[in-house]
Amino acid sequence: MGDVAPISVGIVGASGYGGVQLVRLLKDHPNAEVVYLGGDSSAGKSFSSIYPHLGHSVDLTVESIDLDLIASKCQVVFLSLPNGLAWKMAPTLLEKGCKVLDLSADYRFANLETYQAWYGGDRTDLETAATAVYGLPELYRDRIAKAQLVGCPGCYVTASLLALSPLFKQGLIVPESAVIDAKSGTSGGGRKAAINLLQAEADSSIAAYGVASHRHTPEIEQTCSNLAGFDVKVQFTPHLMPMVRGILATVYANLRDPGLVREDLLTIYGAFYRNNPWVEVLPSGTYPQTKWACGTNLCYLGIEVDTRTDRVIVMSAIDNLMKGQAGQAVQCMNLMMGWDETLGLPKLCFYP
Repeated sequence: MGDVAPISVGIVGASGYGGVQLVRLLKDHPNAEVVYLGGDSSAGKSFSSIYPHLGHSVDLTVESIDLDLIASKCQVVFLSLPNGLAWKMAPTLLEKGCKVLDLSADYRFANLETYQAWYGGDRTDLETAATAVYGLPELYRDRIAKAQLVGCPGCYVTASLLALSPLFKQGLIVPESAVIDAKSGTSGGGRKAAINLLQAEADSSIAAYGVASHRHTPEIEQTCSNLAGFDVKVQFTPHLMPMVRGILATVYANLRDPGLVREDLLTIYGAFYRNNPWVEVLPSGTYPQTKWACGTNLCYLGIEVDTRTDRVIVMSAIDNLMKGQAGQAVQCMNLMMGWDETLGLPKLCFYP
């Protein structure tokens, strides 16, 4: 890959946690060069004044968002913005020839009525939205490779779907029995001043939120329904944990065949993910920890069967800022450019 001329990349919304992760990954990417950092609230500031630890490596100033300027500079554009902004920018960037990866919810839904029901706002980009591909490579690798516009999944959704997909695809569970109990570090709330994210509030405490109403629920259900071939509802409850990075999603579901044992499920999962370099199905009796995934693009899956209750239990651990956000977006970019999907992405965690 070393003889490939680097592509020019822009990041809109560069000052957030997703943005700074993208900068870190793309600085180490052999085939990409970051040429534009954009953001209205931080426009005019040097990126190193926002993140001083990158002063020795990143000599760029955050610029105001000018779509003509972005398109003139960049072949690939990452939109790392709050929900409801990307759809106003993507059509113009695509029209001008850019490949676009959206890290918000704007292009995650096949049905825009579902998006509007959960996120609000009117949409005038129906034709553009119809071309978007859902950016979960483990399920939609071939589509992503041909896409100009990718809607990257949310962090809870990625952890949950990687745990659930083999179960729904193979018809192994009673569909309505699926329950997702998920925990996230505080960085999932973004780089903002919010009382619930203050150390004094979040430390030494665990709290559920968005109970029976979290916006990621319909996103999970959309893909599970596609895999199952009929409409599926899941129960999803997220929790805030007193840590910075990581998501652990524990999935419970009733097995259709009570004769299945753990080794059966391990064989099924191993086959399902055998050509997926970013999913590690753990050995029998080993359960994942969020620390193992910290700083990597890996998802660790641990599998158990409770023969007493005839339930399967799948545990999924990722770094919410990596496989749950920036790392997955770079993985998608690699596929869109025809490169190895592991290019420029770390495989070894920060440990301990």
